[in-house]
Amino acid sequence: MTKADIIDNVYETVGGFSKKEASEVVEEVFKTMKEILATGDGEIKISGFGKFVVREKVEREWTNPLTGQTSKIPARRVLRFYASEKLRGTLNPHRVRGKSA
Repeated sequence: MTKADIIDNVYETVGGFSKKEASEVVEEVFKTMKEILATGDGEIKISGFGKFVVREKVEREWTNPLTGQTSKIPARRVLRFYASEKLRGTLNPHRVRGKSA
């Protein structure tokens, strides 16, 4: 699904919006999410869907197994997504609370 598909879905489902207004709403939601994640000040929790968390990874050394040469992997920030239990249940209805039924 693309952003255009999401805009079309909002336009068709919600109603009361022009296609341009639906596009502006979706763009603003994504813009807000990007800003929150870029600052690293918090996480984004969407009830019934999941949460997005930015993690800081420290600089570390690694060894190339082929050459034996060591080098450093620079510190960086990574984005993690944790699906909610409700979303996991939707994706895997045969499983209950992460255990086989």
